[in-house]
Amino acid sequence: MRESCDRAAVVRQRDVLWSWLPLALSWMLMAAELPALGAVVARLADPRIHLAAYGGVVFPLALIIEAPVIMLLSASTALCRNRASYRALWRYMMVMGGALTLLHVLIAFTPLFDFIVNRVLHAPPEIVEPARVGMRIMTPWTWTIAYRRFMQGIQIRFGHSRLVGFGSAVRLITNLSVLSFGYFIWKGPGIIVGTAAIAAGVTAEALFSHIATRPIINGALCTADSGLPDADVGLRAFLAFYIPLALTSLVVLLVNPIGTAAVARMPRALDSLAAWPSVVGLMFLFRCSGLSLNEVVIAMLERPDSRSAVGQFSRRLSLFVTAAFALVVLTPLGLGWFTAVQNLSPSHAQLGVTALFFGCVLPGATVLQNWYQGQLVYARQTRAITEAILIFFAVCFGLLMIGIKWGGAAGIMVFMTASSIAAILQTLWLKYRALGLEVAGAVT
Repeated sequence: MRESCDRAAVVRQRDVLWSWLPLALSWMLMAAELPALGAVVARLADPRIHLAAYGGVVFPLALIIEAPVIMLLSASTALCRNRASYRALWRYMMVMGGALTLLHVLIAFTPLFDFIVNRVLHAPPEIVEPARVGMRIMTPWTWTIAYRRFMQGIQIRFGHSRLVGFGSAVRLITNLSVLSFGYFIWKGPGIIVGTAAIAAGVTAEALFSHIATRPIINGALCTADSGLPDADVGLRAFLAFYIPLALTSLVVLLVNPIGTAAVARMPRALDSLAAWPSVVGLMFLFRCSGLSLNEVVIAMLERPDSRSAVGQFSRRLSLFVTAAFALVVLTPLGLGWFTAVQNLSPSHAQLGVTALFFGCVLPGATVLQNWYQGQLVYARQTRAITEAILIFFAVCFGLLMIGIKWGGAAGIMVFMTASSIAAILQTLWLKYRALGLEVAGAVT
């Protein structure tokens, strides 16, 4: 006999919480590395230049190169149901990771770097050479991220999401170890210390993910019944499923270098770029609770009568992170974070707090976006996600161009305002498309 509705709802809510929590902790651990990097680099020589080199050039470029592999986590969670699908997706992952790593090498080690940084990004001259060194050190970034996200999707798919958190802990410990060596012992250039820590961290996490996933691949995955016909993991079907997801992450991450180029053309360019890593790091720390929700939604929707509970959990989570973020931004906590922890000057700290105020809707919007996106991925309607992100990109780009023409505010404040307005419209479109699935019965 079935349990009462109330008790079933409580159980489902608890299931959602325990599925989400390991992934949220994983994202939080990963999010901690950027503030840690900023705190260390800010205490080494020429912090303004090295923070601007990393936040304004290295980080945005590395992200844009890796963009096509980011959604391997969602693809692996949704599609790796047996040995055959695993082998097919493994090949796709290796090809993407290898090709994008080659692109990273071409940018970091050829004159293409000068063209992008000087002509396209219009970066301040003093940060160009430190950024070049940082890009070269970050060469392992893309392939290691492709590999570990693919493996983490398998972990989530077969009920071992806690391994994702362990992997992130390995990454953070490695990162902090390299940062500590660079700060306490070597005291070398900040860009080398920071990028070496990032590269070592992602490599260690990929190695851990490989070791931790082998028992699942040789056990549960081998014996699992496939819920997909063979055509669903063929190249054509995979591309139809994955390209909209890859385009989504690509467009999202294009905003970073475009934002850098726009900020470099607005007032207080170098100050904005120097504050960038600290602002983005703190924002990411709050947004990661939403970013961790996407794969939870994909996995949970396969369980009967789960949609209502997951939706309620998502809405509550959105309200909670918005309130927590407001507490930091609207109280002395924010200023204390930038001055005491990140070691920014008072003027840079005030600039960072003001920028965060204009981005106050982003953490809550990220939660809702991933609730709607998870439904769309589960229903294989990934095109709708691309539509939403194109709306985000068009609005954000347009507002940045207006900000350049206006020239009346620091670039980082204009960027946060543009991102917030665009994110609201993106969320509304995703909601509209997800409601269409509910009406059509594609999501139960």
